[in-house]
Amino acid sequence: MSYVEIREAILQKIPEDIGITRIEFEGPRVAIYTKRPEVLVEQGFIVADIARLIKKRIVVRSDPSVRLDEALAEREVRAIVPEEAGITQIVFDPTLGEVTIEVKKPGLAIGKGGANLQEIVKRTRWNPIIIRSPPISSTTIKQIRNYLYSRSKERERFLRETGEKIFRSTLSTPGDIRVTALGGSREVGRSAFLLRTRESCVLLDCGINPGMGNPLNCFPRIDVEEFDLDLLDAVVISHAHLDHCGFLPFLYKYGYRGPVYCSLPTASLMILIQSDYLEVMHKEGRMAPYSPEDIRSVITHTIPLRYGEVTDISPDIRLTLHNAGHILGSSIIHLHVGKGLYNIVYTGDFKYGYTSLLEPAASQFPRVETLIMESTYGGSKDVMPSRSETERRFVNLCNHVLKRGKVLIPVPAVGRAQEIMMVINNHMRRGDLVEVPVYIEGMITEATGIHTAYPSFLSKEIRNRILHEGQNPFESEYFTTVKQPDLREEIVEGGPCIIIATSGMMEGGPVIEYFKRLAQDEKNALVFVSYQVNGTLGRRLQSGLTQVQTFNSEGKMEITEVRMQIHTIEGFSGHSDRKQLLSYVRRISPKPRNVIICHGEEEKCNELAKAISRHHKLPTWTPDILETVRLL
Repeated sequence: MSYVEIREAILQKIPEDIGITRIEFEGPRVAIYTKRPEVLVEQGFIVADIARLIKKRIVVRSDPSVRLDEALAEREVRAIVPEEAGITQIVFDPTLGEVTIEVKKPGLAIGKGGANLQEIVKRTRWNPIIIRSPPISSTTIKQIRNYLYSRSKERERFLRETGEKIFRSTLSTPGDIRVTALGGSREVGRSAFLLRTRESCVLLDCGINPGMGNPLNCFPRIDVEEFDLDLLDAVVISHAHLDHCGFLPFLYKYGYRGPVYCSLPTASLMILIQSDYLEVMHKEGRMAPYSPEDIRSVITHTIPLRYGEVTDISPDIRLTLHNAGHILGSSIIHLHVGKGLYNIVYTGDFKYGYTSLLEPAASQFPRVETLIMESTYGGSKDVMPSRSETERRFVNLCNHVLKRGKVLIPVPAVGRAQEIMMVINNHMRRGDLVEVPVYIEGMITEATGIHTAYPSFLSKEIRNRILHEGQNPFESEYFTTVKQPDLREEIVEGGPCIIIATSGMMEGGPVIEYFKRLAQDEKNALVFVSYQVNGTLGRRLQSGLTQVQTFNSEGKMEITEVRMQIHTIEGFSGHSDRKQLLSYVRRISPKPRNVIICHGEEEKCNELAKAISRHHKLPTWTPDILETVRLL
């Protein structure tokens, strides 16, 4: 439907006395501004009927002229919300006319049947959003909120312009669907896949390869004629790991001003990850591909989504995100092209099995013609032990090392860090694991704070502990957060302990400082619990590297002799192993017509593709970098 048709349909359905002042696009949604928003809130069936008619998501906004002044509105909110609800923060968003109310007890704040929410709308004309106060406060989330507040006019303009582009008139019938691998194909790292139709151009992920120094191999190949920044309609980010989102700010550095779509947790986590990447580059004296200002542009242009929320992102493409089970907020991306013409499922990184942290990846979709699937552990020998066996091996190894030495665990700040923290805490409480101090350093604590801010994206058990039992599963009397680098020497000189530090692939971060101090003592152990990309220091140590070149605080090169034990514990990974990958292809519903394999070393991509072709009789491709596959 055109804008004129949408406007006419809305005006016919809404009574005149509600006082509609404007109807405009707000990104992928249609916003109705009214002087009496409380009427539409109370009579929700009116908006529901319109949404079914125009097949678009609708939000009701109060006209700015009727909103109460922010200071007065806050006073009213505090008068309406019971004191027992425990308000911790109130943040206004003038762009959307929303007031976010952070409370300790959401149920009390909402009131019976949403009575308090309706009263807030009636008395303030602001739309209330109730969220639970996280057990661990997140600086990143606060900074994002404050920045969006300072850029409210810019944000408003961006959403309006994005909506106009999404709902623009189409020039041709849908067709000619092509996928080009700009990165992450027959390799792990720099994931980037370009989807093109006759009407649209969408980029799936935009990462870096942390194991490569050469820009030609480190960054996605956006230097080719297939990629035109001016024609890009949208970027969709599957999750907040550097190899999937680390290069995104570069697009804004060179002029992209379109939307980024991702899950709510990913919107916060990727800003944390990108900012940390810049900090590491600065400390190591390397030139970063973008600046903090480019990361702030990402904040302004990100449109967060919930799982299962169907969203128009271009004239002929609809997006839905589903749980991928890999890390907090990781998403399987479902793209619906045309009106029932074609459907693509892009897994990103996914885990088709339960973990302590997350539910298994979604496998049920309305339609699937092409499945684009990762193959990190797609090799014939990539079968991981059970979770109970994995934890048993980990505990036994730690107990053995801690008799005389220290255990150093490199972890990605997001996902494996929280998983390992819970495993250590659980086994120490049960008495299986010897009780020693557990030191945590890097941006793990900040990432953990973001985890507690989005409990609905975690496993049912963890979600219930946070929401209904008032517990923080990531806190323990055994844990000590290292906030000052000068404490490292004291930790190293002390007795047996466990040190959990970033980065997970040892490409920077505090883990390097601990490694340099512990590496020469054979009583200590370096224990890997996550995937190590080819070319990273972590992978080279796994492969038997005995000397490591590092730089001291004065920039002088040092040689570190590696005498400490090197161990890898398989089974904690957030990736699916070979059995789970093949099981996913068997169980995904409906069954796809063909499969594209990506995100795996070349040999593993090929092995998995052959197995899928043999067992499931599906055409399966493993495209090379810059290769285009025509789907329709």
